[in-house]
Amino acid sequence: LARLLHGLMPDEAAVLGLLALLLLQDSRRPARFTPAGDPVPLAEQDRTRWHRPSITEGVVLVGEGLRRTPDRPDPYVVQAAIAACHALAPTGADTDWAAVLSWYDVLLTVHDTPVVRLNRAVAVGECRGAEAALAELDALPGLGGYPLWHATRAEFLTRLERVAEARTAFDAALALPMPAAQRAHMAGRRAALPA
Repeated sequence: LARLLHGLMPDEAAVLGLLALLLLQDSRRPARFTPAGDPVPLAEQDRTRWHRPSITEGVVLVGEGLRRTPDRPDPYVVQAAIAACHALAPTGADTDWAAVLSWYDVLLTVHDTPVVRLNRAVAVGECRGAEAALAELDALPGLGGYPLWHATRAEFLTRLERVAEARTAFDAALALPMPAAQRAHMAGRRAALPA
């Protein structure tokens, strides 16, 4: 459908960005789950299984979208730029988190939502450490009913070896509705906490 839209509106930045975002996200599909159906975190995915032609096409479309909107980029184009940062990193450790954070700052200027701020806090944590990420997360309003807010807090609390608080945060996440595969992964992360 996005390709059809792009054919009909080839100069529309939102369509360029949407197609780029879909290509970049879909490029990781072969590595997102184990054969048993368990989710594989982005940093742990086998990047040799990612579909490189989709990544190349997506990155080119990001560039086109940015050129069409130099003063105020389209939110889909910026989200695709963030996805490109991940897609172009040869390994999780090679991710340019400063670029990811910079793109999230741009995204906030055109699409400021609590979930965008949550995702930005992850980039803050990768750039500035777990304490900085927790400060950002704890300042976010209205995400108490969102399991990924609790789970993200739990991950950063784990990095800080604040195990009891991490366990409580995982429990809060697990008390909320979520897909079964996500629940199983989160429960596994909680079970792996030190006693």
